[in-house]
Amino acid sequence: GRSLVVGRPAALLLCAKDATVTLCHSRTKDLASTLRESEIIVVAAGRAKLVGGECFAPGQVVIDVGMNFVNGKLVGDADFAAAEGVVAAITPVPGGVGAVTAALLVSNVVRAAMGEKRRAKQTEG
Repeated sequence: GRSLVVGRPAALLLCAKDATVTLCHSRTKDLASTLRESEIIVVAAGRAKLVGGECFAPGQVVIDVGMNFVNGKLVGDADFAAAEGVVAAITPVPGGVGAVTAALLVSNVVRAAMGEKRRAKQTEG
């Protein structure tokens, strides 16, 4: 994904470690071909099972950040069942990065609130 929440920050972090990064999204032409050539796939497109079996290649690492509800069940953006027998590693949904994402969100909200509280005190005095 290309979002400001996951896609772009992940791309910047990977670039900082000298990775060659390709940002894709739900409208990328021939997404499967591009993803099959990747060593690491960070999936955060916001579309359940967007990344299917045709997208995976042996040895890949898939980090699924997607959180979608389908028929009352939480699923990721990657088709876990299709990937599991092919890739070297894949994060499950639920139970993968979702808890980390939620914890960081709460942490950022608290930090922002504390910063706002400090600014309010500075303007009063």
